[in-house]
Amino acid sequence: MGRWFLRYGWRHAVGVAAVAVALFPLLFVLAASTNPSGTLTGSNDLFTEPTPAHYLALFTDPLHPFPSWFANSMIIGLTTAAGSVFLGACAAYAFSRFTFTGRRAGLLVLVFVQLFPQLLAYVAIFLLLSALKDVFPAIGLGSRLGLVMVYLGGALGVNTYLMKGFFDTVPRELDESAQIDGASHAQVFFRVLLPLVAPILVVVGLFSFVATLNDFVIAGLVLTDPDQQTLAVGLYQLVSDKLGQNWGLFAAGALVGALPVLVLFQFLQRFIVGGLTSGAVKG
Repeated sequence: MGRWFLRYGWRHAVGVAAVAVALFPLLFVLAASTNPSGTLTGSNDLFTEPTPAHYLALFTDPLHPFPSWFANSMIIGLTTAAGSVFLGACAAYAFSRFTFTGRRAGLLVLVFVQLFPQLLAYVAIFLLLSALKDVFPAIGLGSRLGLVMVYLGGALGVNTYLMKGFFDTVPRELDESAQIDGASHAQVFFRVLLPLVAPILVVVGLFSFVATLNDFVIAGLVLTDPDQQTLAVGLYQLVSDKLGQNWGLFAAGALVGALPVLVLFQFLQRFIVGGLTSGAVKG
């Protein structure tokens, strides 16, 4: 037994300890969501008086429209994910398969722009959308479409560079064979390359969706209408008032909002590892 523990058993012990450390915050949040007092201090005694009242209040409280927040987050997140995948794949295909003036400089600029923190662009984003609201209100300040366009522009650089490394792993002979058979560049892109690079498409889409769902600052800056706010911005209202903080309702909303991400990771995990490792072979 001692020899087995020195060789294998300590790994199991470390794994169990790591799982316990990772699960305890989740159990604490779950206990807070079922705590009738609505405070975090009362959640130290885990699950002493569990109640589903906070989960029911999420969908019945007219002052805090959680279903609208959730729907807005799903719409904005899925639209941003789809747009990020399509735009990033088109740009990566161009950088990977075509030779043109400024190709190398363009890649360096994409990497260089990502070095600056996004916080520097918040004022410019606000002023730009505020000016667009007077000219074209559909993409101006207070519109969900404007927020999606901000997300797409911010993620285009890193997504392009990540996808370009994955596109480089696909042999060019496949493109040439398809073109000999009469396929156009669009047919090669959609019918040959995209099915082969599905793992990186899934990774980019998933990361874009999660980043959009978790974003608070830009969403709170752009969306001024309470009915159009996202889940992160809406849930903050539950704890922003010092005299009306309801951490139980906040914890319940956070757990419900995390379910889509959990489901996506569960079904797409086989693509995530391949998408993150295969593109690192070439760059």
